Amino acid sequence: MPVKNFEILNTSTDQTTTRTLLHEAIPVTGTVVSGTYGTFPNENNIKNYTHGMFQSVYDYPYLSSSANHIFDITCGFDESSGLSGSANAVQESKKINLYNQFSQVLLGYTGSNNEVEVFESDLNIADNNNQMKQCFFVNFSRLLAKDQIKQGSFTIVIGTGSWGNPFSDDAGPTRVTLTDASASSTDEGTTTSIGGDYGVLYESNANSANGHRGQNTAQGIIFYQTGMIVLSSSIFTSGTTGPGGAGQHTNEFLKIGSATQNVTQSLVQSAISGNCDALRHRIYNLSYNNTTEINSTIYFCRVPHNKFNYSSNPTYLSGSKIRVKTKASDNPVSYITTVGLYNSSNELLAVAKLSEPLKKTPENEITLRVRLDY
Repeated sequence: MPVKNFEILNTSTDQTTTRTLLHEAIPVTGTVVSGTYGTFPNENNIKNYTHGMFQSVYDYPYLSSSANHIFDITCGFDESSGLSGSANAVQESKKINLYNQFSQVLLGYTGSNNEVEVFESDLNIADNNNQMKQCFFVNFSRLLAKDQIKQGSFTIVIGTGSWGNPFSDDAGPTRVTLTDASASSTDEGTTTSIGGDYGVLYESNANSANGHRGQNTAQGIIFYQTGMIVLSSSIFTSGTTGPGGAGQHTNEFLKIGSATQNVTQSLVQSAISGNCDALRHRIYNLSYNNTTEINSTIYFCRVPHNKFNYSSNPTYLSGSKIRVKTKASDNPVSYITTVGLYNSSNELLAVAKLSEPLKKTPENEITLRVRLDY
């Protein structure tokens, strides 16, 4: 059996740890979200549940083994909202409970009475200046979002026009683009809550025509580690009136038969699934970069000039003579092909193979960098 020669690793000088962030672009087209796999709103890639509290969207009919979960949609409002206690309310308790649940998980409690926080479209939830009391929640699948959404990479385009043509009407484009471009990987434009880092979603439209409120109007927030966006219902509320007095078609957020509802009426009088359908119907596309965090331990395996010049492999010898030497005065030669990492009990824990053998003689020193990812 070959004799093992060990080189002791010094944990302070021969070992270090690193973190690498890998990003992948995730584009989601509105045709996948609405209309590709069946007739809206009964597509085969949309899954509703008997509890009726949220709706799941897949990239393929969800009964297929090829289907991948993209995101979940739901809605809700705070109990202090003007919608609370409305007549003819549908699933009111569930909508309030959903809002409270997301608030508890993402923002925590406030005050001596441990009341839930109200979502706000700014980076200071304590000032109560930009409260969002009626919201839509989109929770992205971990399958796609991975460890978190990359800051500054999220964009969603939403149609605010008529129900029949939400993305464009006679007055011109009615698409609103929301982005977190003001956020960055250096944490500028973000703040931290119990639910992790979050940034603000601003309208990036170049002008305020056709009912848009214009550039830099906050309409929601995004939680990066959680992989969730919170959209204010105000995005479907008229802003500046466009050419011909068109504005945004707030009276046609949801259409049931021949009857239409604005976003306020829909949040009160329609089921959660109906509101989810209405939001899906208005998603033109969305995209973001996910983040995969790779933690690594790097070992610097140093091979000094006076060690590992001989091989312990039995084939290194022939008739008790070293094969690579033709005369006694020749320097020994060995070739390094593998690095083994052992614990203090000399038990092999990991093996690293080199792409090609490295020649080792008393005339050179080698440092091999071994990285373990986890």
